[in-house]
Amino acid sequence: MTQEGNGRIGPSTLKEAFGDFVELEGDGGAPEAYRIMAELMIGGRRYAVLQSESMRKEGDIEVFRVSEDGEDRLQLETVEDDEEWERAAEAYDDMQFGSDERP
Repeated sequence: MTQEGNGRIGPSTLKEAFGDFVELEGDGGAPEAYRIMAELMIGGRRYAVLQSESMRKEGDIEVFRVSEDGEDRLQLETVEDDEEWERAAEAYDDMQFGSDERP
């Protein structure tokens, strides 16, 4: 599918590529379904906020960086840097619950 205006081929969002869920390898090596909660752009980088059923029960989320391979396919990368992870998680919280900060 070609996107108008940018000449790209392929989906531009995870939800376009995978639907509402994406399967990732869980702790035991078995595939686990994660709901795509949000996709964010922060400082020129794309992030995805995902949540498995077990994480939902605990109120936890996971943050991944979204990148493209050389063939315009979307990929998820683990965010290793704690500060980067926190920035993305805070942006998600602000999007969901609003921010207390005033301009």
